[in-house]
Order: sequence, then structure tokens, then C-alpha cells
Amino acid sequence: MFEALQNGLSGAFKTLRGQGKMTEANMREGLKLVEKSLLEADVSFTVVREFMGRVTEQAIGERVLKSLNPSEQIVGIVHQELVNLMGPVDHSLHLLGKSDVSVLMMCGLQGSGKTTTCGKLGRMLKASGRSPLLVAADLQRPAAIDQLHILGEQLDIPVFSDRGEQDPVKVCNSAVKQAKKLGADVVILDTAGRLHVDDELMKQLERVDRQCNPNQVYLVVDGMTGQDAVNSAKVFNDALELDGVIITKLDGDARGGAALSVKQVTGVPVKFVGTGEHLDALEEFHPDRMAGRILGQGDILSLVEKAQQEFDEDEMRDQEERLRKGEFTLDDFKKQLTQIKRLGPMQKVMGMIPGMGNMADALGDADPEQDMKRLFGIIDSMTPAERQNPTKIVDQSRRRRIAAGSGVEPSEVNDLIKQFDVMAQMMTQMAGKGMRERMKMVREMQSSLSNPNGQLTKKKLGSGKRLSKQEKAKLKKQREKELRRRKREKRGR
Repeated sequence: MFEALQNGLSGAFKTLRGQGKMTEANMREGLKLVEKSLLEADVSFTVVREFMGRVTEQAIGERVLKSLNPSEQIVGIVHQELVNLMGPVDHSLHLLGKSDVSVLMMCGLQGSGKTTTCGKLGRMLKASGRSPLLVAADLQRPAAIDQLHILGEQLDIPVFSDRGEQDPVKVCNSAVKQAKKLGADVVILDTAGRLHVDDELMKQLERVDRQCNPNQVYLVVDGMTGQDAVNSAKVFNDALELDGVIITKLDGDARGGAALSVKQVTGVPVKFVGTGEHLDALEEFHPDRMAGRILGQGDILSLVEKAQQEFDEDEMRDQEERLRKGEFTLDDFKKQLTQIKRLGPMQKVMGMIPGMGNMADALGDADPEQDMKRLFGIIDSMTPAERQNPTKIVDQSRRRRIAAGSGVEPSEVNDLIKQFDVMAQMMTQMAGKGMRERMKMVREMQSSLSNPNGQLTKKKLGSGKRLSKQEKAKLKKQREKELRRRKREKRGR
């Protein structure tokens, strides 16, 4: 998501930083690159012109040109204007009390992911303590009814449908009346869609809106369609007075123009974004966090929120206590990697950590998910004693046995042990430190993995590349230092 825009803006800011003395002329040249990046990301032309007008007005001024770091001032201005462009956003669904029935109407074109989004929203409501009811009101596409029933079974959420009824308004009204009997306090109407906007569709939706009187109306748009998504949002809003937009498929190669344009063009905020096919892949849309990701500054807040949902708190406390004592084994290493996997694809996770986006890019064609499976295979092929104390794996016979058991080369076992030594040292140092100190250590680790030109090495697990004599000596020195530290701590206990 936003990869092309992020690369374009990074190039523009790099050009600005490469200038000698900042003048109005080279400032305008850099801003033209910013404008070009936005247009290539499929942001509305009108939105781009208004956006750049505000940025230029602030950038071409004495305060910025004479500042100690003009390029960073520009980044700050662009960041704030991006936030203003996409926000503010109210994430509340404005539901009634549990003693009443709240009605949410979902609409959108066919193929936008509307039915799946109904399931995702139902899951979110259920997790918050509400009792949702999904309503199959898309009578134009019989498969939509079946799809909603399947989602309901997966989520353990009731689904109301009436296959014999041809009028969607009657289906919706019947569902609202049945909600209380079914123990539901939120009704989600999955209305009909079309391949394109037409009068028949809009009249049907207007009837549902007028007669069922939903508390909130949300439009689901496909982020892959770019400006078409913005245009359809405008038509739907004119007819229904939308309360919010949900953009789907932003985990693909969407250029992001819809997310940047829809609020400015329609006046309707993006409330949620779909970031995957799984039913838990629906996130609140935060303009400030999104602006940070677009500018390559990461999104650590969303990552922390995701981690709080996915990580086992008791297990995390146990691991933290062990790290404080200087204990970190390959079993611990595997557990931590398993928890990280729950956060999503590694490339996505790395892109959300400030300063780690370039590391993700530097992996090139590497497949972190596949590498992690190979790594798990190596660890699982070790004995419990070897996993508890990897220093035992010193002789070639052990390494050949482990390699044969996991289907890899012995050199890959060597690589894992070396990587673990570095990770163990860093993890024990991180124990008890705050988030800021930990992020600083992560960035230092990133720098240590870089070559003199600042480009990260693309060496993967199993590349077979041999270390130089200097690297071997340095690694040996690190191991000896770590062993001495552990012995001192044991004597102290």
C-alpha cells in the first residue's frame, strides 16, 4: 500500500536534502517532484492542486528557507497537510444502547468486498461486547446470501435472510423486527451492488435508507480502483448522505489515491480500511499514522495495538523475566518469532517500524516467511539440550545431523547459531528498557547490518557466504564476552 507514493516522496525529499543552499528556485523544483508523486499515486488532480497550493504557501517563505534544516521543515509541512487532507476521523459507530437496536447500512458496488466487510465489522462489534445480526439484503446476487451465511457460521454470528422475498426493503424491515427475538442489538444490512452505478440501484438503496432509517450508512469502496472509487463515493453520498467510507484491498498494490482523495472530494471521512482477506483484517483509519507510513516514518502505534491483541501477556511477562536474568534460548527465540508472525507478513511489519522500511526494501526478492519456516525446521531438529544451550553445537557431526534433519546445508545451521548469538545479546540488553531505548537499539542493529554505502546486505539464511577472518575474529570476541558476562551473572546469583 502506498509503495509508489512513498518511493516518489522519498526521492523528492532526497533531492531537496541534496541541494546546497536552499533557494526558492530549488525549493519549487523539489515541490514539483512531490506533486508528480501524488499524481502518479492516482490522487485526484483537483485535490493535488489544492494540497500543493497549501504546502507551497508555507514552504516558500523566509522561515523555512532560513531554517537550520529546510528539507526536514518541508517533510513536517507535507506530513501535517496529509493529516489535514485525510482527517479528522471519528471512529465511533454512534450505536444506541444495548436495550435498543442500532441499524448499520452497508452499500457499495459489486466486487468491492462489501459482504466480507460486513463479516469483519460484525466480528469487530462482537469483540467489543455487542450482539450483531447480519442481514442478507443483496437479492440481486444469490451467492451473496450464501456467502453471508458462511461468514456467519465462521464468526458464530446469526444471519437473517428470506430467499422467497423479492423486495430488499421488506427483508431489512423483517430483520430489524426479528433482531430482539434473536438477541441482537446491532443489525448490519448487506445491501445490493452493481457492476456500476445506475438509477435502479440508487432508487433501491434510497428506499432502504428512507424506510429502514439506519443509524449509520457506510460505503465500501475498492481501493484498487483508484479514482473510480472516489467518483462512486461522490454519487453514493449525494443520494444517501453517507456517514463514512470503508476502503478495502489496501494490502495489495493499490496506489493509495482513493484514501487521499475521498475526504476532500466527498467530505465523508474514511472510517476503516481492509488490509487483508482474513476476517480480522479491518483497521481503524488514522490519518496521522497513515501520513507517517506514506512518508516512510513507520506506524509504531498500530503495530503496538496489534501486538497487544495478538501476544499472550503471561508468556510475555515470563520472557521478560527470563531476559532480565540473562536467559535467552533458541526455544525463546522461536516463541518470539512465532508471536511476530501473528502480526502479519514480515514485509508489512517491518514497514510499520520507524527506520525499518528501507531494510524491508533491501531484502529484494528474499522471502522472509519461507526463511522463517526453514529456521523453525532447523531449531526443531535440535535436541532439547541443544536448544537450551546452543554453545553445545560446536562440532561438525552435530551440525550435519541437524542439517540432515531439517533438509538444509550445514552452513545454514552455522548461520543460525551466529544470528542467534547476536540476537541473544541484543534481547538481554533490551530487557527492562523503555520503548524509546528499544527502538534506538533496533536502529543501531539496522546500521550494523548495513555496508559502508548505507545499503543493507541481501545475505539470507542459507546463502552459504563465508565470513572473512576479521568477521570471524569479531564474532569470536563477541561470543567470549557474552560467555564471560553469563558466568559473572551466575556467580552473582
